[in-house]
Amino acid sequence: MSQLDDGPEHSQATGETVMRYHVCWKYRDLDAVMALYHPDVRYHDFFQNRVMAIAQLREYVQMSMPRAADEALEHSDRIRIDGNTAFIQYRMTLRGSQGLVSFRASEAITVRDGLIWRVNEYASLVHESTPEAVQRSPLRPAVSRLGLSARQLSFMAQDLQSYFERQQPYLDPDLDLQQVAKACGYTRNQMSYLLNQVLGQSFYRYVNQARLRHVLAAMDTAISPIKVDEVAFAAGFNSISAFYKCFRQHTGQSPKAYAKQISLRVRTQDVP
Repeated sequence: MSQLDDGPEHSQATGETVMRYHVCWKYRDLDAVMALYHPDVRYHDFFQNRVMAIAQLREYVQMSMPRAADEALEHSDRIRIDGNTAFIQYRMTLRGSQGLVSFRASEAITVRDGLIWRVNEYASLVHESTPEAVQRSPLRPAVSRLGLSARQLSFMAQDLQSYFERQQPYLDPDLDLQQVAKACGYTRNQMSYLLNQVLGQSFYRYVNQARLRHVLAAMDTAISPIKVDEVAFAAGFNSISAFYKCFRQHTGQSPKAYAKQISLRVRTQDVP
């Protein structure tokens, strides 16, 4: 069979090929995925405005695969088959400064001779916190230059969050974007794009929010009164004014008022 045909038997064959492809992706079997591509495959990543042939796909697939065998995208619909083409919809959700941020994506996978011949992947960025959930198509040219797919951006966000939680780099008052990007394994421009265009915040806001969470955790768990200014400096804030501004923006209170509220709550809990 060298041409595309429609019909129930071809839909079944297409479904079997696409399911093998799906399982190989899930279990990170790179060689098995590559073996399912037709020699004349064209992979269209419309989010990046990029078209790849077989020679460019191995690196792209490797960078886009799940990090663990049990990791899965959230599929928003079942796989639909129409003749030689399968349609898949899924989403990846991140948390930005303005609320939830999702990449909604769909793939049209066309099979020829039992192999993946065409993949058209469409992805868009949606800020869930806005009522209109605006899709931000102007992102694509910059993403194309940076070589990032929607899935790779979601991995970047995971890497950044994991790095901050495990290594606590924000404790260094001189921390800069270049250090963070290098530690996470990305370029400075890629990390800047993730923060500003995807998560919707500057690098310093992201860092100061991590520092503030550190301070709030110390205040919430302190057995005796603590000197909040000293805790703020230990958390990486290099000025009291920056700390107070960040604190009030996040809590709506001054550190003194927040500490008083904690003290009152503790006394209330101690009452028999």
